[in-house]
Amino acid sequence: MGKPQESPFKGKTGITRLVNALGYSLDGLKAAFRHEDAFRQLTILALILIPAAFIVHTTPLARALLVASSLATLIIELLNSAIEAAVDHTSLERHPLAKRAKDMGSAAQLLGLINLATVWGIVLFG
Repeated sequence: MGKPQESPFKGKTGITRLVNALGYSLDGLKAAFRHEDAFRQLTILALILIPAAFIVHTTPLARALLVASSLATLIIELLNSAIEAAVDHTSLERHPLAKRAKDMGSAAQLLGLINLATVWGIVLFG
């Protein structure tokens, strides 16, 4: 067996790889903010909730959970949007597997939002 082939776009190492990776990540955040209404809405929510987590009188662990649950919704939305973009790139035709992929991404975000509300509810109302 031969060595598995890697992407021709790989090959950078060290600090160059880290700088490139940071650039790609920032490009992804910009694209999500520019093209995804849900990501913009969740960003606004996070910009409210994360500072609020530092105002609420609570333990450091509870504060970490408040911040983490807020960031988790952004992470989930990025992954959901990536799934949708990849599916749409493959084909814009209706297909049961495309619908399943998109619905599962949406379901992941629903669970993330339920988690967000649950964590905030428990911390605030005990």
